[in-house]
Amino acid sequence: MDSSFIRSLVETTADNVERVVIGKRREVELVMTALLCKGHVLIEDVPGVGKTVLTKAIARSIGSSYKRIQFTPDLLPSDITGVNVYNQQKSVFEFRPGPIVSQMVLADEINRATPKTQAALLEAMEEAQVTIDGATHMLPQPFLVLATENPIDYEGTFPLPEAQLDRFMIRIALGYPGRQGELEMLDRQHQRHPLETLRQVTTIDDLRTAQDAVKTVHVAHSIREYIVTLVEATRKHDEVFLGASPRGSIALFNASRAWAAVRGRDFVLPDDVKFLAVPTLAHRIIVGPSARMQGYDSRSVMNDLLRTIPIPQPTSSPRSATPV
Repeated sequence: MDSSFIRSLVETTADNVERVVIGKRREVELVMTALLCKGHVLIEDVPGVGKTVLTKAIARSIGSSYKRIQFTPDLLPSDITGVNVYNQQKSVFEFRPGPIVSQMVLADEINRATPKTQAALLEAMEEAQVTIDGATHMLPQPFLVLATENPIDYEGTFPLPEAQLDRFMIRIALGYPGRQGELEMLDRQHQRHPLETLRQVTTIDDLRTAQDAVKTVHVAHSIREYIVTLVEATRKHDEVFLGASPRGSIALFNASRAWAAVRGRDFVLPDDVKFLAVPTLAHRIIVGPSARMQGYDSRSVMNDLLRTIPIPQPTSSPRSATPV
C-alpha cells in the first residue's frame, strides 16, 4: 500500500483532534504513531493540560469504543478486568466485562492505584486479553491504553513498576499550550466545548489497513544495527542501574517504521530513530541514585547517547519514496 494513505489518515485525524487540543500537533502524531503500531502511551504531565481530552478526541475521530478508568487507591483488579457472576436462572456463571474491554481505554492517574491493581493491566497490554477464573477473553481490536500520571504529586501515589513501564511503547508530555494557544482555547469554548461537536473522520477498518501497511516500511540493516547499538548502550552507561530491555528495541524499530509512514515515506531514516529514541526508551531506563541526586535523569542518558553514538551512513539509495 502507498505510504501516502497512512500519512493522509494521520493528517486527517490530527487536524480533527487539533480542533480540541490546540498547539500539540507533534504529540498527537506520536499518539497516532503508537496506535499504528498497536502500542500503548503514557502521558506524564501536570493536571489540566488536556490529557483526557486528547484521548477522547482521538477515540471520537476514529470511531472507536472508549472507556475511562479513574485509578484510586481502593480500586480492585476486578474493577478493571471484570468478574464472573452467577446467573441463578440459567445456573451458570456469566462474564461481566470491566472497562478494560474497549478499543481505547484511558487509565487516568494510573499511579494512584496499588501495584496489585496496576498489574491487572499487564496481560491486557501485552496480549490483548484478560483471564478471569481460568477463562481467557480477547479484547476488541484495535486495543490501546492511554495512561496519565502526574509527575509532581507524590503523596498517595505508587510508582509504576518496571514491568508496567516497559509495556508502554511511548511516553510523552503535553506541556502548556502557550499564550496564543490558550487565548484561542478560550475563544473556542465561549459557547460550548468543541469536543461536543467533534465528528468521526476515519474508520476502524482504515486504521487496521494502516496498521498492516506500516509493517511494509523498509528498515535498512545499518539502521537496525543503530537501534540495537542505542539500546545496548543504555545497559552499559555508567549512570544507569537498569537499561532498556529487548522490548525497547522492538518498540523503537516499530515506532520508527510508523513515524516514517506518518512523514510520507516507505523507508526509515536515522533521524526517525533519533527523534523517537527518547519517547520510546527513556522511560525504560532506571538511573542510579547518585546520578538522580545530581539531577541526571533517563532523558539525559538518552540525549548523551544520541550525541556520542555515530549515526549510520547510507550505503545505497533509499527506497522509492522521497523524504519529506
